Amino acid sequence: MAQVGGKPSLKARAIGLLSRREHSRTELRRKLAPHCEEPAELEALLDDLERNDWLSQERFAESLVHRRASRHGMRRIMQELRQHELPEDALDEIAGKLRSTELERARAVWEKRFGAPPGDAREYAKQVRYMAARGFTADSVRRILSEADSHLPDDSFFDDAPG
Repeated sequence: MAQVGGKPSLKARAIGLLSRREHSRTELRRKLAPHCEEPAELEALLDDLERNDWLSQERFAESLVHRRASRHGMRRIMQELRQHELPEDALDEIAGKLRSTELERARAVWEKRFGAPPGDAREYAKQVRYMAARGFTADSVRRILSEADSHLPDDSFFDDAPG
């Protein structure tokens, strides 16, 4: 690691961070800013990293979606991507992909956590809150809970049972 006065250089710090995982430009700027006296120097370094394809907003977005998609809904993932100041056209493309798999991902999260339809209004509210907190759309949650409820036998089935 290149060192300046016993401390790693700004570029060495950046490469060290990028070697661990993908970072957005905004995130890398925030992490490196305390180690840089000149903001122009930092911007030049970030431009150089992008030019050499060491820093990529697209790879960062793909990485974040891959890490979060199995546990979180579209709303939460999109909010996190917006915090990293990704371009709107990239966000629109990602939103389309997430929207197409939202129901399946929500169903998998619901199955893992609950696996059974709510027995009463309190349990229903609990399941809705849990799913909403993970960023799944209200429509997806309603569909999953109504599907789960429809798999239960009718009450009339039990009324006709001998006994």
